[in-house]
Amino acid sequence: MSLGVGFATGLYGLSFGALATASGLSIWQAQVLSLFMFSGGSQFAIIGVLGASGAAGIIPAVLSAWLLGIRNGFYALRLSGVLQLVGAIKLLAAQFTIDESNAVSLAQEDSKQQKTGFWITGAAVFIFWNGFTFLGAILGGSVSSPGVWGLDAAAGAAFLGLLWPRLTHFQPLAIGICSAVLAALLLGPLPSGIPVIVAAPLAVLLVWLLRFAIKKRGTSGSIPSMGGDE
Repeated sequence: MSLGVGFATGLYGLSFGALATASGLSIWQAQVLSLFMFSGGSQFAIIGVLGASGAAGIIPAVLSAWLLGIRNGFYALRLSGVLQLVGAIKLLAAQFTIDESNAVSLAQEDSKQQKTGFWITGAAVFIFWNGFTFLGAILGGSVSSPGVWGLDAAAGAAFLGLLWPRLTHFQPLAIGICSAVLAALLLGPLPSGIPVIVAAPLAVLLVWLLRFAIKKRGTSGSIPSMGGDE
């Protein structure tokens, strides 16, 4: 699972490398972003703003990237309890704390597998992402559009594969559907990357309110509560 997610995510790095050079960055600048920022959504935000505004857009580009990167801080809150690290190794764990490593870790049953899933996924994504970033930057315009190669669907397909086994109860299924609908509705009004961040908590709130309303009416049917496999 870790290697599959790492490779699928890494393929999207082709598009980032190509778009980065098309936005005016050199090959080494694109590579530095992937090596040190290592957060796909934030990287695309930076090159998107810089590509449209040039050097004048550096401040909004950084702010956009920072806003999208906030989610990694929330992942760290969960992963600190799972990994239980001390010392300098925390720096490496912080670099590997991304969507994919957190998702694979969360999908495992016991603590040992959660730790293994985090480390292998983080390393796999880092290697494939940086390798394909370099390749995309060299190839340039030939892969500048993700849709040409289907790369725009790679990351989404990987996450769907992780999510699908958990959609076996009413509540997670309802949250997933609400999140998808809300994110689709927010694609126009909000900048790229923000709809998913906004839609997820809204979906949780809506499903919780629905569950509360049904319980208040004394409905005989039961809705699973949050937690565990639900």
